[in-house]
Amino acid sequence: MGLRGELFSTRVLLQNRTYFFNVKENRVGDIYLNIVESKNRDEGGFDRQSVILFAEDLQEFLKGFDEALHVLEKEVRERRREKRTVTHDAKTEGKNGREDRGAERGRYHNPDGRKPDYAERPRKGRRPSAGPSEGRPQRGSRKGRPSAGPQRGRRVIVKKK
Repeated sequence: MGLRGELFSTRVLLQNRTYFFNVKENRVGDIYLNIVESKNRDEGGFDRQSVILFAEDLQEFLKGFDEALHVLEKEVRERRREKRTVTHDAKTEGKNGREDRGAERGRYHNPDGRKPDYAERPRKGRRPSAGPSEGRPQRGSRKGRPSAGPQRGRRVIVKKK
């Protein structure tokens, strides 16, 4: 018999709590499982809670635990399936995550409070086209005039010899 009647001990460390699983033997010789949860208190110290399961009660406990575990797993699977269905439905309606995030952040906010039409929002790097009749100089003329050269915001690649 080990320290304080311990036959086996292991611990599981989580973010804000620790679980200990201890198999012990009491003075009379009964073997039991002691499950202890320990978590830090804000004021300092630890909160400890303990569950003791004797060997003869362990099978009934495991039946109940197994039932609860099956229900828990089933619920988690259903919620994942619902989440996938909601995401799939949003995509099939023509809304993808990027557009929804932009609207949530208030980027393309309309003062009247309605959701904007995403086709109306400004596109990065594109300006409204101005035809030759609007006084905009044409680049790279076909009539032999020199081109306007590199424009602001355009990438220029210079090769070194």
